[in-house]
This record gives sequence, structure tokens and C-alpha cells, in this order.
Amino acid sequence: MTRSALFRFAFKTTIPVLLGYSTIGLAYGLLLATSGLPWWLAPLSSVVIYAGAAQFMSIPLLVGGAGVAEIAILTFLVNARHLVYGLSLIKPFGEAKRVRPYLVYALTDETYGLLTTVEAPEGASKTAFYGLVSALDQSYWVLGSLVGALAGSLVPPSWTAGMDFALTALFIVLLVEQIKSSPKAAPYLVAIAASVIALAIGGPDRLLVFAIVLAMAGMLALKPIIDRRDEKGTGG
Repeated sequence: MTRSALFRFAFKTTIPVLLGYSTIGLAYGLLLATSGLPWWLAPLSSVVIYAGAAQFMSIPLLVGGAGVAEIAILTFLVNARHLVYGLSLIKPFGEAKRVRPYLVYALTDETYGLLTTVEAPEGASKTAFYGLVSALDQSYWVLGSLVGALAGSLVPPSWTAGMDFALTALFIVLLVEQIKSSPKAAPYLVAIAASVIALAIGGPDRLLVFAIVLAMAGMLALKPIIDRRDEKGTGG
């Protein structure tokens, strides 16, 4: 297969991501620029960070003066699920050699979905296909955030009033999907309790960090009980 043919195949494969990333990236760029941050931070962060939900989350943290360490910890916790993704791609990524670091870096939720469901075309290098899909997906996000940031720097903040709810809406959608896939009550009750305690201990400024740590500790403590209930078939 020629390079141009492989590129066309990879592009067709990533069209659903193009539609999603360009739209959400646009919203991210708009929010960042109208929050008072320099517009160039949007495309720069999309190149060097490339973590959608974490990038949205970083906007209020940066505006509020959060420290680099706090932002780094939260970003790691929000994207820790990628560690699990990587386990299922150890073999194909292991064969990639020179482009392996980039494949690991560019492994987002949507890219993972494509790489694990779409086979490379016959006669094409699997590594080349993986690299093209990953690079195309990131280019959509970078382009969307750049256009959004440029537009946001030209319009008054009042034009984008209410768009800061996009992050909340995003996490609500993720929560709904998580509940559908894992309807056990225990994790959600622990999360609610952890949030209440974290608010009382750390206040609004440190709520997220404390809540995540408390929730993880709570789930580790309850894991033996949940496992015993699963063995008995009574659910969580």
C-alpha cells in the first residue's frame, strides 16, 4: 500500500474524531481566551499536554492561581485510566520502536478506541497506521483549540457567557456513562461522602485533590467487603 493510500484510509478512520475534537477543542480555546489567559496557551497546551478533560480543568486552576504541583497531580489522577489502556497495547506498541514514545503520549480515549477496533489495511505497516491515526487525532484537537483561542481573543467575554459550564457538562456525561457501565452504588456513595468531607477539610480551593485522595482511600478500605458481596452474588 502506498503512503497516500494509507493516509486516506487513516483519515477516513479518524473522521468521527475530527468532528468531535474540532468542536470540543474550539470550546476549549474559547474558554481559555475569554478567561483572561493568553490565547497561545491553548494550542501550546494541546501540543505538549494533549489531555482534553485535564486541559479544561486547568483553566479555572490557572485563573485561580493554583500551583504547578497541584495541577500536575490532578492531571495525573484524571488521566490515570490511560495506564490501563496501555496494558492492552504493550505488544503492538512494543513493535513500534522509534515512534513508540509518541504513540504512548498520544493515547487518548478516542485514539485508543480506534486502535483497538480498526485493523490496519492489508499490506500496510501497523506501526505506520497507528502513527497516522494518533497524529491526525492530535492535529484535530490542536487546530480546534487554535481556532477557538483566536476567536476568543477577538470577541468580548460576554459572548461566551455560560461556556465555562462545558467542563461540568463533560464530567456529567462521563459520570452517566460510568453509571451505565458500572451500576454498583458503593463507588458513588464513597465519592459523595469524600466530597463532603473534603469540602469541610480543605474548602473549595482544595476540594478536588482531597476528594480524590479520600475516595481512593475509601474504595481501598471497602474493596474486601465489595469483593465478598460479588462472590455471594448480591452486587455492590
